[in-house]
Amino acid sequence: MHFTCIEALIFFCFGRHRFSVRVLTFTILIHFMSISKLTTDKVKDRVDIVEVIGDYLPLKKKGQNMWACCPFHEEKTPSFSLSPAKQIYKCFGCGKAGDPIQFVMDIEGIGFQEAIRQLAGKYGIEVEEEANLSPEQNLEQSERESLFIAVNFAKEFFVKNLETDEGKAIGLSYFKERGFTPQIIQKFDLGYALDGWDHFLKAAKSAGYQEEILLKAGLILQKEGEAERLYDRFRNRVSFTIHNVSGKAIGFGARILTKDKNQPKYINSPETPIYHKSDVLYGIFQAKKAIRDQDNCFLVEGYTDVVSLHLSGIENVVASSGTSLTDGQIKLIRRFTNQVTVLYDGDPAGIKASLRGIDLLLEGGLNVKAVVFPDGEDPDSYSRKVGSQAFQDYLKENSRDFIGFKISLYQDEIDKDPIRKAGIIREVVQSIGKIPDLIIRSVYAKEASGLLGIEEEILHAELNKILLKNQKEQLERAKEEKAVEDSIEQLLPPLEEANAAGTLLLQEREMLRLLVNYGGQKLDVQELHFCQYILSEIEEVSFQTPLYQKMLQLYRDSVSLGQVPSDELFLSHGDAEIRQEAIAMITQRHEVSTNWKDKFQIFIALESDDLADTAFKSILRLKRRLLQKMMEEAMAKIKEAEQLQLEVEKVSELLELYLELKKVKLKIDKELGIVIG
Repeated sequence: MHFTCIEALIFFCFGRHRFSVRVLTFTILIHFMSISKLTTDKVKDRVDIVEVIGDYLPLKKKGQNMWACCPFHEEKTPSFSLSPAKQIYKCFGCGKAGDPIQFVMDIEGIGFQEAIRQLAGKYGIEVEEEANLSPEQNLEQSERESLFIAVNFAKEFFVKNLETDEGKAIGLSYFKERGFTPQIIQKFDLGYALDGWDHFLKAAKSAGYQEEILLKAGLILQKEGEAERLYDRFRNRVSFTIHNVSGKAIGFGARILTKDKNQPKYINSPETPIYHKSDVLYGIFQAKKAIRDQDNCFLVEGYTDVVSLHLSGIENVVASSGTSLTDGQIKLIRRFTNQVTVLYDGDPAGIKASLRGIDLLLEGGLNVKAVVFPDGEDPDSYSRKVGSQAFQDYLKENSRDFIGFKISLYQDEIDKDPIRKAGIIREVVQSIGKIPDLIIRSVYAKEASGLLGIEEEILHAELNKILLKNQKEQLERAKEEKAVEDSIEQLLPPLEEANAAGTLLLQEREMLRLLVNYGGQKLDVQELHFCQYILSEIEEVSFQTPLYQKMLQLYRDSVSLGQVPSDELFLSHGDAEIRQEAIAMITQRHEVSTNWKDKFQIFIALESDDLADTAFKSILRLKRRLLQKMMEEAMAKIKEAEQLQLEVEKVSELLELYLELKKVKLKIDKELGIVIG
């Protein structure tokens, strides 16, 4: 058989189905074709970084930039900055940086092509294809893309099953009983898995999907001990499609409708390369805009709770899908809001067992409220019982902050048993101790004092004990980590070498930072550009750091062509490392408030105020670092010559070189105002 490049790739992914390969070629060709440069340029011109990142994070303006807590690492204080003017972002905590396209790649875990496709869809840009990717590039993308395609096929298969006689009689009937409208069924891609061992498997194989891909996607199972015995994971159940933040189907939850005690009520997709349960919240795709708009996220337990709340007009709701909350899920909520309202079923024992979740939310820097439904009710049942408006009113009237909520759970025990009251006080204080913000901790301590009838000073004393204990534990962990670092440090170069290399690297970086930020500015009336002065002074210098030498050469090449480069020279470069470093160079973590000048007439000197002096001193510092390195190399050769007992003339030559270098360095030190004691 002869295949085209694309057909060969599909053959590799989906197996030996000659006819199916031909059918699939057209339908998935788009996923393995290169997007044209024209389309990429249109996307780059159209995208706005505030709009793109604003879909994922709540942004706050501070100065000229927007700020948020970084979505790529855990933090309580925002260090993630984005510049609307420069269309770039930079995290000063973990170092992540890039443009809107890079952000989508990082946050979604997708490649450049898929990020362009996603942004093109957001901005209504038609995607033009060029089938010029190499087979190797195609194969690199194949598995992940194949899993997405397979899960999407399963989603459509389950949805269409609702139109079959069996689907109408069982699946659709169940949804109608719960009051789910056709619109809500479509909104959440609800469906039905037919009763039988291999309805889905047969349909997927007929469409050309390879069994290996279906297994990896968690859509089928293999019976132990029987290599050929494959069967559907989801059978005779209604299906709830789980989407990622961007709306792609990544897995399923499925509910049984019969009363079979040997079967679990719900089964879910297993962990796969595209579905990590601890990082996913059911309904987040449908809820993210409402969460951001209302600055609050309702957190429930199950799939039907989410769907029912949407029916009641409440869209800012997600579910943990019946599992304990994870750090990944809390981090996902924080992308959109810092406010969470947990909705609890009317089961006091169950609520007490799940209070650990509130502590995790507090520890994650979220402000937490809670609502408890009447005995025997859950969000789904109660919303259907009282209707949309009454349900919304109930949420507003019964929402309590976590302190009042937690104390009310134990009120009977507090009133009847003084010893138990003391224990509950400690539990409440431990929860308050999870809050990272000092002021919020103090506010809650004051409220708890009033509700528990205990002096605020006693609460603060207990709180300080807990905080001190936590600090000691963190210190012990830090000591253990330091011990590991020390053992690794023994394998590193001597401290002197590390210092010499490190200081030179910093000065090379500083020189490039000035070129990137001020290269095009004029120094004097003779129209001399900042970059021309700098480059003329370091004409014979080669940077020791490979990345910085590469960037310096790029700058020199551009100037030699008669151009005065802007930061775009690096920001649009094909090398990701160069782009990242350039962003770090042009992004400032702190900026001086205009109030100092405008309101208080306080003027603060900036490096840009006197670029000639800034350039002169920066050149001197670079030369000083180079001299320092040369002196250390000369001294090392002197010691080596002495150990080898070389002739006196050789040692004398090296010593003379060292002293000459030191003389020049002392002159530079004097010019820079460095006093040597």
